[in-house]
Amino acid sequence: MYNPSDVGKKGNIFGLPYTLEEADLILIPVHLDVTVSYGQGTSLAPKMIKQESSQLDLSLLSIEKPWELKMAMYDRIVKSSKNEIHRGRALNVINALEAGKEPELEQVEYVNEFCESIHNEVEELVTSLIKLDKKVAVIGGDHSSPLGLIRALSKHMNFGILQIDAHMDLRDRYEGFEYSHASIMNNALKEEGVKSLTQVGIRDFCEEEEIYISNSSKPIHVFYDEEVFNRKLEGLNWKEQVTAIVDTLPENVYVSFDVDGLDPALCPNTGTPVAGGLKFNEAIYLLERVVRSGRKIIGFDVCETGNDAWDANVSSRIIYRLAALTGVSNSLLSFR
Repeated sequence: MYNPSDVGKKGNIFGLPYTLEEADLILIPVHLDVTVSYGQGTSLAPKMIKQESSQLDLSLLSIEKPWELKMAMYDRIVKSSKNEIHRGRALNVINALEAGKEPELEQVEYVNEFCESIHNEVEELVTSLIKLDKKVAVIGGDHSSPLGLIRALSKHMNFGILQIDAHMDLRDRYEGFEYSHASIMNNALKEEGVKSLTQVGIRDFCEEEEIYISNSSKPIHVFYDEEVFNRKLEGLNWKEQVTAIVDTLPENVYVSFDVDGLDPALCPNTGTPVAGGLKFNEAIYLLERVVRSGRKIIGFDVCETGNDAWDANVSSRIIYRLAALTGVSNSLLSFR
């Protein structure tokens, strides 16, 4: 007898009444920001998102009764104390590099081993949930957080990744860290089940990443933010550009949403904000067109949310919409 117009259940994501056992979609919070190279605090975002999410109203203009998708948030992955210890080690490495000195390789390996253990833990958890026929999403943390989820999914199916991001994240072992937030898509494309990558909102990238794209054996489609904006000025509307984006995607789509892909007014406390970016409704329109095209969202992540109520409020709305669209594309919900 759940009433979606009533006060939400305290302590549950979006105030929903569902348990982990009965949930169709499980959100896994990964409190990880060990390798961030600019702003800190994204490891604290999942807790803030959970707190802020309960004040959202739950109706959506385009989706029928989205609250009927049973979703719940799993317990914490990564104890904050462990994250801080290894964050300190990573900072020692980063500070040495920025001072033009050689970092201690032992410190680099400690960080790599810790991050690997987290990705293994997430992969093991996701694998167990897939066997229970659960849909899974990761809430980060920095953008390295979803690697375990991507690995687990790639062992069960083939899919393409739709990445909304200001950055390409295609560097190899950035700053010596194998699992850097700047290397997530480089690592993801190593998985056999990941067949293609489509990037939207890109406006900060380096020569190494451009070379990687040129040499990639897998299709990588980049929709640069500057080009998207210029096309709008020249008369090509967002609908037409979204059609071109969606046309690059296969039937199964994994959505990786780094919130710094948005206009930084929407995410001022994200780890690496960049001027430019998508408006909130532009991003939502793109995600909805993916599902309306008949493609299936098989999993998603939302990462790089700043530890701030406003940032968490925006990310909560992105997560809720992505969850509902996942529900529609898997026949658990329907468009109005």
